[in-house]
Amino acid sequence: MSKQDNGGTEAGMTSLAVVRHRDGEVRPDRDLVAEETPVALVFNGISHAVMMATPLDLERLAVGFALSEGIVARRAEIFDVEADFVAGGTEVRLEIAQPAFLALKDRRRSLEGRTGCGVCGIESLALLDLAPEAIAKPARPVIAEAAAIVRAAAELPAHQRLMKATGCAHAAAWCGRDGEVRAVFEDVGRHNALDKLIGWLALEGMDPGDGFAFMSSRASYELARKCARAGIPLLATISAPTSLAVDIARRAGVALASFCRQNGFVEYTA
Repeated sequence: MSKQDNGGTEAGMTSLAVVRHRDGEVRPDRDLVAEETPVALVFNGISHAVMMATPLDLERLAVGFALSEGIVARRAEIFDVEADFVAGGTEVRLEIAQPAFLALKDRRRSLEGRTGCGVCGIESLALLDLAPEAIAKPARPVIAEAAAIVRAAAELPAHQRLMKATGCAHAAAWCGRDGEVRAVFEDVGRHNALDKLIGWLALEGMDPGDGFAFMSSRASYELARKCARAGIPLLATISAPTSLAVDIARRAGVALASFCRQNGFVEYTA
């Protein structure tokens, strides 16, 4: 199972001695800091990616990464997943179907995930995967339920435990069609938080078309791409989208709403 406490005060946090300067006063104090540690994803015994992540929900992170990056096409192609905490970081080992593993070996490249993320390790522009397949349309468009997005925006802050304590974490929330926040995953990297959510959906056998993802971040292209691959029909974000995120969402049929607040939002894919 994922590591729940890396020697800090609470899961995903470390308590540090600090000197606090406030209003001319200087005093020793303690502060909670979000943990960031190397996580290696190992497929069938071969390390494929190393990313910096908060050491929580790591099995979900690995499963979500495998799905959202197209390493496997479906949950059934993942036979086993296990996290092992080693010196200097964590290894998450996945056993995947042989056809998927052979395809991974054919296109394997060195990857290094960073807090700021990006297209790390890609050798040429030709390797960028920016042409998403269209997702299956849900029976009832989630974007039509504007009140659901407003409700999610109102409920999310109460679930951001790591952010409240450290001021240094992104959240990916899974929301029902009515906007109820049903699960929240936090990480120092927004893409990691979304992968944890996607992994949770897969491991729980939930229908990704029966709700939407709400992110406490901007809408970057990789978030739109991951939602498209996972079959999530709506991505809602607190901050602005990039032009590439809008383009990918439109081509994939993913509804994209940004600047989501309790009094409204901006829809970019109408």
